[in-house]
Amino acid sequence: MSPIPTGRLFPTSTGADLVLTRTFRAPVEDVWASLTESERTARWFGPWTGEPGPGRVIKVQMVFEEGEPKMDLRIDACEPPARLAVSTAEGEEIWHLEALLQETGGVTELRLVHHLDDPSKASDAGPGWEYYLDVFVAAREDTAKPDFFADYYPAMKPYFDGIIAELTDSASADTAD
Repeated sequence: MSPIPTGRLFPTSTGADLVLTRTFRAPVEDVWASLTESERTARWFGPWTGEPGPGRVIKVQMVFEEGEPKMDLRIDACEPPARLAVSTAEGEEIWHLEALLQETGGVTELRLVHHLDDPSKASDAGPGWEYYLDVFVAAREDTAKPDFFADYYPAMKPYFDGIIAELTDSASADTAD
């Protein structure tokens, strides 16, 4: 398997948005359930415990990471079945993420947006989100889970380094004008 990276990088006033998209022939409510119900998130990311709701913190066990660590995930916004915004601390850094869903003609698009304060962080985050979204697809389709180290990292790093360079070159050209 050689998955093709889909991530795109868009400049923002505070850094850049890394945006990755997947589509499903399924109602938006079903894709939303795969994204938010603990027994279903366990199949592609990890189960969670706690009382969900905006402003609340749940604990997620990352079952596809070495050691299956648990992390706190703050629910910043929850607008079923269209938008889920969360944040989590990764060391000193806080990650801000959004899942946006839209159904058109029986096909639901899922857009994962990672709001980055530093666009260069897409180099490592991009392959990881490609992997997790493909695990999400595999869980929904009941197919084999992809292999992160064989197919995603470091294999996708040059792609993400390239889109970072394009963004940086574009920003440099804009300031030179």
